[in-house]
Amino acid sequence: MTRLLEGKIALVTGASRGIGYAVARLLAREGAHILAVARTAGALEELDDAIQAEGGSATLAPLDLKDFDGIDRMGGAVAERWGRLDILVGNAGILGTLGPLSHIKPKVWDELLAVNLTANWRLIRSFEPLLRAAPHGRAVFVTSGVAQSHRAYWGGYATTKAALEAMVKTFAAECAKSNVRVNLVNPGATRTAMRAQAMPGEDPATLPRPDDVAELFLDLVREDVTLNGAVVNYRDRVQS
Repeated sequence: MTRLLEGKIALVTGASRGIGYAVARLLAREGAHILAVARTAGALEELDDAIQAEGGSATLAPLDLKDFDGIDRMGGAVAERWGRLDILVGNAGILGTLGPLSHIKPKVWDELLAVNLTANWRLIRSFEPLLRAAPHGRAVFVTSGVAQSHRAYWGGYATTKAALEAMVKTFAAECAKSNVRVNLVNPGATRTAMRAQAMPGEDPATLPRPDDVAELFLDLVREDVTLNGAVVNYRDRVQS
């Protein structure tokens, strides 16, 4: 059988665990060669083992996304090796501190902005030409419901996700007349380490698994996708 993403090149950030791990494995099973980005080399090697066991292939890129020059170097390496990028999944993110805005330490605030917002802008900056060089460039970024709900004590994380949504929707508008389609996924409450950090008393068995949510990313990177500049909620897809 022909796989949906046969021969495509897909870069996934935060690929060593959670949703990023599940998305990387699923896209690899569908034929994409995965450029797996995460901070921990050992965890990436475990992902590589899993991908190879399922008949896929990956290139591992251990990188702290706060190394913005490293993102540029990665873009140059992809340009030199493949000359294009078919799929970009900006999944990596951090929770920061939950509490009153006035209690967030400046170091924590700066890190939230660096990882959740600026790193994704640097990805756009480095990889837009490569997405446009692909026949059907696709980019998907991960947001959260708190970007719009304005919940008390989630201000740091929510602010970065609201800014991310504005940035990605602007990028989508700039790509509207091209072959590139850009969207956001709101996975909602998912069985991940970040969710456990935010909600330590919650029973993880009551939440969707990252593998369940990964199917939504696959839908948004297909060649026949026309949606652009949207926030797609996993809960809405399940209920429909």
